[in-house]
Amino acid sequence: MRLIVTLILLIFIAAGIVLGALNADLVGYDLGFVRFELPKGAAVLVALVIGWLLGGLTAWLGLSSRQRRARRQGAADARGKAKTSPAGA
Repeated sequence: MRLIVTLILLIFIAAGIVLGALNADLVGYDLGFVRFELPKGAAVLVALVIGWLLGGLTAWLGLSSRQRRARRQGAADARGKAKTSPAGA
């Protein structure tokens, strides 16, 4: 399994190197407050990294809020059961 993962990783690294080499032209970007030029390959890589980070952050926030809600509901259920249980039991 480790060999397959290593081979897939090497294939993607080689594809990234080829993509960067074939797209070496500079492209200008104007963000309103800053202007800069990047090679096309670097711009694609930056866009992928930003998308990966934002997607991970969104997934993490979604899971953590769902877990927090479930924890609060579990605590409320436990308090409700404690109130309704007989005192002599």
